[in-house]
Amino acid sequence: MSLVLMIIISFIWFSIMFMKSESYLHILQLEGYNTNKLKKWMNQNKGKIYRKSYIYFSVIAIALIIFYYIFYDIYIFKAIFYLSVILLFTIMGITFNNNKKVSKKPFIYTKRAKRLSSITLGLILLDLLIVIVLTTVFTNKILMLNKTLDIIYPIFIGFMIISYLLCIYYVILGNLISLPLESKINKKFYIMAREKIKNMNGLKTIGITGSYGKTSTKFISSSILSQKFMVMNTPESYNTPMGISKVINNDLTGDYEIFIAEMGATQKGDIEELAILAQPEIGVITSIGPCHLESFGSIENIANCKYELIEHLSSEGIAIFNYDNPYVRALADKTEKTKILYAIENPDNADIYANDIAVNERGSSFTLCIRDKGSINCETSLLGKHNILNILAAVSIASALGMNLEEISLGIKKILPVKHRLELIDPKTGIIVIDDAFNSNPDGAQAALEIINEFKDRRKIIVTPGMVELGEIEKAENEKFGEKIARICDIVILVGKKRTQPIYDGLIRKGFDVNNIFVVNSTDDSTEILKSIAKPGDVVLYENDLPDTYEESVK
Repeated sequence: MSLVLMIIISFIWFSIMFMKSESYLHILQLEGYNTNKLKKWMNQNKGKIYRKSYIYFSVIAIALIIFYYIFYDIYIFKAIFYLSVILLFTIMGITFNNNKKVSKKPFIYTKRAKRLSSITLGLILLDLLIVIVLTTVFTNKILMLNKTLDIIYPIFIGFMIISYLLCIYYVILGNLISLPLESKINKKFYIMAREKIKNMNGLKTIGITGSYGKTSTKFISSSILSQKFMVMNTPESYNTPMGISKVINNDLTGDYEIFIAEMGATQKGDIEELAILAQPEIGVITSIGPCHLESFGSIENIANCKYELIEHLSSEGIAIFNYDNPYVRALADKTEKTKILYAIENPDNADIYANDIAVNERGSSFTLCIRDKGSINCETSLLGKHNILNILAAVSIASALGMNLEEISLGIKKILPVKHRLELIDPKTGIIVIDDAFNSNPDGAQAALEIINEFKDRRKIIVTPGMVELGEIEKAENEKFGEKIARICDIVILVGKKRTQPIYDGLIRKGFDVNNIFVVNSTDDSTEILKSIAKPGDVVLYENDLPDTYEESVK
C-alpha cells in the first residue's frame, strides 16, 4: 500500500517540478539563455523564488517527517502521513499554479527549450536516484536497520521538498551543461545562413540598429519599399544571430529582392557578428542612448558597438544616420563611406528632412524633403516626431534604392502602426488611447509626452511603471520623467510602488497634486482605476510595460 501511495506522491511532485522548472526556463529564455542574467534576476527576485507559502510547506513537511519517525510503530499514522503528504503536495501544486501570471511574452517551446527542459528534469531525477542509493546504503550499513521502504520513503520526501525550493539551480546547471551543444548547433545554423545569403546575388540586404527605433524603422521600411520591391524583413523583435539565421534559413527565398534585418546588441561585438551574418549593403543607425546601459557600461561603448554595422559595410555600401541624435551625429561626421543624413531638428545639414509637422486624432502630417528629388506632402497614421524620424530613416533607404517621391509618399500613407509603439487606439468610448507600452527610454518617453500634449482641451492620463535598464542613471532619469509628466499630465497612474518611487519624487518636486497620483501593483489594477476615473474626452498614454523579468512582486 505504501508503495502505491509513494508512486502517487512521486507523480504529483514531478508534475510540480515540471511546472516550476518551466517557469524558470521562461525567465532564462527571456534573458537570451544567459546564465549570468538569470543569476542576476534570481538575486533581485528572491521573494518570488522563496515565497512565504513555499517555506510554510517545507516546515509542514519536515514536521510530518519528524512525527513519522516518532510514531513509526503506529500503523495508522503511516497512512495518515502518506495521505497528508499527498494533500500537501497537491496544495503546493495548486498554489504554484495560482501564483503564475499571464506572461506578456509567453514561453515558446523551441527545440532548444525542449532540450534544456529534458536536461533539467534529467538532473532532478538523477539527484533522486542518488538519494535513493545513498539512503539505502545509509539505512542498511550505518544504522544497521533492515532495508524497508517505510524507513526510507520520508527521506525521499525531504529531498523532494529541498529540490522544490532549489529548482532554479537545476535550470542554471542544465543551461551550463547544454552550452557546448547549443554553441555547436548555433554555429552550424549561423554558417548555413551566412553562406545562403552570400550566394543570393540578386538580393540587397539592409541592416538596422540603434538603441531604440529599430523595430519601428524596420516595419516602416518594409511598408515603403514594398511599393516597388519584393521585401522580406525579420519578424517582431528577431534581432539576434539565431533569430536572423532562422529567418534566412527557413523563409528567405530567391523571390525576394530586399532583406531587412533588425540588429540588436547587449555587448560589444554583437553587431559585428550580425553584420558578418547578414552582409548588409545599407546600414542604418537610428539612435544611441542609455538603453541596456547596465550591460554596456557607457554610452561610448554603445556607440562603438552600433558603429560595427557601418564598419562592416563594403566600400560601395551606404551608411544612413539620424543626424538629430548627437551621438549618432558624431559617428556620421567621422564616416568616410557614402552616407545619407536624415533629421527634423537639423534640416540644414540633412539630406532628408521633414517640416510642417502636425499631429491630430488620425495620425500625423508633414512635408517630406529630399535634397536631390524635391518635396511632397505626406500623411501617416503614426503619431509624432519620434515616428516621423523613423519614417525619414526608411525614406533614406528608399531614396538610396531609387524610389521616387510619389512611390515613397504612397508607401508612407500605407504604413500600419507597430503594436505597442505609439499606437493610436480608438476603443469607441470617446477616450483616446496611445499605446507606447513596448518599452521606454528617455527620448522615447519625451516624444510620447510631446504627442499627448498635442491633444489640446483634453484631460491627460498617463499609466507607467517607469524606465528600466538605464544603469546608474535610471533613478535620475525616472525623476526627470516625473518632472516632465507633472508639466503635461492631469492624472498619473504608477505601476509598482518601489520601482516608480523616483517618478513620484519628481512629480512632488514639481508640485503635482498628490490626490491625482495613483500607485498600483499591476497593469490590471491600473485598468480598474481607469474604469473609475476616465471619461469621454480624455486621452490615456500607456508608457512602457515592463517585461516579465522586471515585474514587481506584490507579496
